[in-house]
Amino acid sequence: MAKRYEQDIRERAFTLAERVFRLYAGIAGQGVAHAVLVRQLLRAVSAVGAQLEEAAAPSSRRDMAQKYAIGLREAREGRFWARLLATDPHCATQLEPIVAELGEFVAMLTTATKRLRNPIAIATRALVQLLTFFTVASLL
Repeated sequence: MAKRYEQDIRERAFTLAERVFRLYAGIAGQGVAHAVLVRQLLRAVSAVGAQLEEAAAPSSRRDMAQKYAIGLREAREGRFWARLLATDPHCATQLEPIVAELGEFVAMLTTATKRLRNPIAIATRALVQLLTFFTVASLL
C-alpha cells in the first residue's frame, strides 16, 4: 500500500469512510447517544469523499473550489463528532487515528481551497517576497 502522503486524496477519503463504516455497528451498539453521534460521524466523513469525487470532474476551477470548500466543512464537522465520541474511554483508542486523519484532511483541504480560490494572489505574494529578498540582498 502506498504511503499516506503519496495516496490520492480521494482514495484516502474512501479509506477513512470505510474505517468509520466498519466501526459503526460496534460504537452504535453502546447506546442511543453513541448511535446518534457515530451516525453523524459517518455522514460527515462520507460527505468528504463524495465532495472530492465530485471535484474530480468540475465544470470550472470555481466549481472545484466550491466542492473542496464543502469537503472542508464536512471534515471539520467529522473531526468534531470523532473528538466527542473519543471522550468515551471505550471508543478513544479506535477513534484517535480517525481524529488525526480528519485533522490532516482539514489541513489539506484548507490549503487546496485557498489555492483554488485565489491562485494569482498566492503567486503575486511569492513574487513580492522573492523581489524583496533580492532587493535586500543587493543592499548588503
